Amino acid sequence: MELDSTELTPVVNRLKRAQGQLAAVTRMLEEGRDCKDIVTQLAAVSKALDRAGFAIIASGLEQCITKEDPTMNKKDLEKLFLSLA
Repeated sequence: MELDSTELTPVVNRLKRAQGQLAAVTRMLEEGRDCKDIVTQLAAVSKALDRAGFAIIASGLEQCITKEDPTMNKKDLEKLFLSLA
């Protein structure tokens, strides 16, 4: 299954933001910042990555339903979805 890149622009933007947030977590650790602030920022990164993953899977599901992609079956899609759980 190949995803439509124009449809995934918001996902790419979300991943770029998460990348910046992760760099901030690394900096915070190196600077010896407060644990609570670091964990809060790390949770934001985790949530952003989860949302990006779910958006990718949702796009894939939509394509499979509308275009009936023979390379993806229900079991494959379920495995992808559960990999984020």
